Amino acid sequence: MALSDARTRLLGRLRHRKTREREGLVLVEGVRAVRDALRAGVRPRFAVVSPRCAELDGALVDELAACTEVHEVDDAALAALSDTTHPQGVLAVVDQPGDDWVEALGPSSRILILDALQDPGNVGTLIRAAAAFGLDGVVLLDGSVDPWNPKAVRASAGAAFRCPVARRRHDAALDRLAAAGLPILVSDAAGGDPKPPPWHGGWALVVGSEGHGVRRAVRDAAAGTVRVPMRGGVESLNAAVAGSILLYELTRHDGGHGA
Repeated sequence: MALSDARTRLLGRLRHRKTREREGLVLVEGVRAVRDALRAGVRPRFAVVSPRCAELDGALVDELAACTEVHEVDDAALAALSDTTHPQGVLAVVDQPGDDWVEALGPSSRILILDALQDPGNVGTLIRAAAAFGLDGVVLLDGSVDPWNPKAVRASAGAAFRCPVARRRHDAALDRLAAAGLPILVSDAAGGDPKPPPWHGGWALVVGSEGHGVRRAVRDAAAGTVRVPMRGGVESLNAAVAGSILLYELTRHDGGHGA
């Protein structure tokens, strides 16, 4: 099926956050990300494939054709539509998952909060880590990059469709955490060693931006701070690495996570 001009224009506009928010759509690129989205039960609005995809994963083309409209283009045309330097021959447009799950948070929930993280690669990596360690969701506070940025979606390797994701203003998020009875742990270089919290139940781990850390209002609401112990004169790790290590430490006594 040929790709219409209207859908070509939509693919271009989905590179912009305002369009994604207005349309409620996400652009998913690459064999792994598209396949993982399908495994998570996502059904695309439509997909675009080129011969490159058939070379890498011919079965994926058949799976897409079984559940949505598939538009076939040549490799050069797909490269012009893609957000990547070396596209893998497949794009899919899907609906953004809902975020009502935030309203159902309770005292046993475990969530990751990202405070003004700007790097889409770090955001995607942390969403992937949250999924790997069995968290109930990830909340991005105001000032953070869009979790549905194509680079963030690729970095999450499809985990953004398996681990619930939401965006909230920091004041609204703090109110919801208080109502849910969830203690807040802040990632901080001056914090204590990571270990299971002394209370029973859930928690919310907050990871801030590398440049500014966690904002004061969130710090003031925290029950404690945690850090990654380091040796060898290294002052800090990037947000994705530090946050992933802390999630592992906070969940490793649970058993059953996939790390």
